[in-house]
Amino acid sequence: MLISLLTVALLSGAQTAKTLYDFTVEDIQGNQFALSELKGKKVLVVNTASKCGLTPQYEELEKLYNTYKDKNFIIVGFPANNFLKQEPGTNEEIAEFCQKNYGVTFPMMGKISVKGDDMHPLYKWLTSSTDSEVSWNFQKYMIDVNGNIAGYVSPKTKPFDEKIVEWIKK
Repeated sequence: MLISLLTVALLSGAQTAKTLYDFTVEDIQGNQFALSELKGKKVLVVNTASKCGLTPQYEELEKLYNTYKDKNFIIVGFPANNFLKQEPGTNEEIAEFCQKNYGVTFPMMGKISVKGDDMHPLYKWLTSSTDSEVSWNFQKYMIDVNGNIAGYVSPKTKPFDEKIVEWIKK
């Protein structure tokens, strides 16, 4: 019994000790993307959807990215179909939608699950490390230059919200 508890404690600690840089994901073109390539940048991780009332945030996210991308800041979008099936498209369709409708130039990854039994390991780390749950499309996680979670904001929080901008500038 004691060994089981110690094992669980050690495994839990190992999970929270990770950083963003420990993950490799698939980008929207199907290529492997090591998040360690983002070392030294502040990263805003956002789960996205094309058919959501919050979808117009793509426009503001793109503006935020263009405003601060030369200041060691990047946004990484993760399309997800977890909320009312608001991201039904293929990766190719999502990429086309983002480019055509919002001119998205920040990196978009392949579609993943951000909650439930099939939750992607990155989102398991994000949610367990912050004791949070992804409540809807466009939830934003702030990652510092060392790959550690600096905080998160709700989906309805606009990209140019003071909390996000102050974090980027800090």
